[in-house]
Amino acid sequence: MLYHLLYPLKTVFGGFNVFRYITFRTIFAILTALVISLAIGSWCIRKLRELQIGQYIREDGPQSHHSKAGTPTMGGLMIVFALIVTTLLWVDLANPYIWLLVFVTLGFGLVGFLDDYLKVIRKQNRGLSGRAKLAIQTVVALVVALWLYYLPGLDTTLTIPFFKQLQPDLGWAFIPFALLVIVGSANAVNLTDGLDGLAIGPVTIAAAFYVIFSYLAGNARIAAYLQIPYVRGVGEISIFLGALVGAGIGFLWFNAYPAQVFMGDVGALALGGILGTVALATKQEILLVLVGGVFVVEAVSVILQVGFFKLTNGKRIFRMAPIHHHFELKGWPEPKVIVRFWIISIVLGLLSLSALKLR
Repeated sequence: MLYHLLYPLKTVFGGFNVFRYITFRTIFAILTALVISLAIGSWCIRKLRELQIGQYIREDGPQSHHSKAGTPTMGGLMIVFALIVTTLLWVDLANPYIWLLVFVTLGFGLVGFLDDYLKVIRKQNRGLSGRAKLAIQTVVALVVALWLYYLPGLDTTLTIPFFKQLQPDLGWAFIPFALLVIVGSANAVNLTDGLDGLAIGPVTIAAAFYVIFSYLAGNARIAAYLQIPYVRGVGEISIFLGALVGAGIGFLWFNAYPAQVFMGDVGALALGGILGTVALATKQEILLVLVGGVFVVEAVSVILQVGFFKLTNGKRIFRMAPIHHHFELKGWPEPKVIVRFWIISIVLGLLSLSALKLR
């Protein structure tokens, strides 16, 4: 909105020309979303308490978590609100990638909202059934996959990190591949959301690195120099992701240990869906495995634990899954688990940057 209102006034005042630069708008998107998150945070937490929207702790979880029962949840609404408002203020609203990401945010956010709402009214840690949740996510992801498949300027080739000549064309297989990336990313982030600040930290870090990836992919000269796919218009995603970084930091202010509010599925599914979609749009799908390595390990730990449990009639690989609970039960204090996972996320992000040049 500000872009469309102020940039045309550059002929009247040359200073408004700065609105043409993605970097300028990204910086102010970060700051705007941060201010909005901090401004509405306390009010939102108070309203959630008044409405008695509190967290229900699963019975088979760590005993130390039972003290968190009743902590306001569905705080992801704060993130979504700050993200959408900031995006509409700073982006070029004619860009199709922006509306795609808005759709993903609201679509996956709605699935998470329904899940959280059912938990609240049922007064237990069971919302939507696994099948129902997965089915609705798949429908939303299918719309996104088809949108990307038929979007002019976005091809169906797959970029393989470190191998510049290896770019297989997926063709129609891009659609099921996109479903896997988006739904997998959404659920991996959701599984990670088990400790105070554990999910929002790596999400914010991953979003920050994808700010860089989207900017590079949207710049023809830089993309040619780095020999990465150039995607016309995808640079505008940097501003959306900047808003996500700001909203994430603002939410972390209240979600840091000991948390005053949890994001709930409404936040975790929306954020995971965003990361998966951005990876597809920027043609850096495989790098998401590295940038979001923490989410991958969390998801794989659950798969391994469940599979091994069924195959061995009750034996376990980890003390508890997802793996962050394993470290808790080994005696690591919760803040130590959280901060170490953040550090790992930063390291993985830096390694992913190196993949852009080492080709």
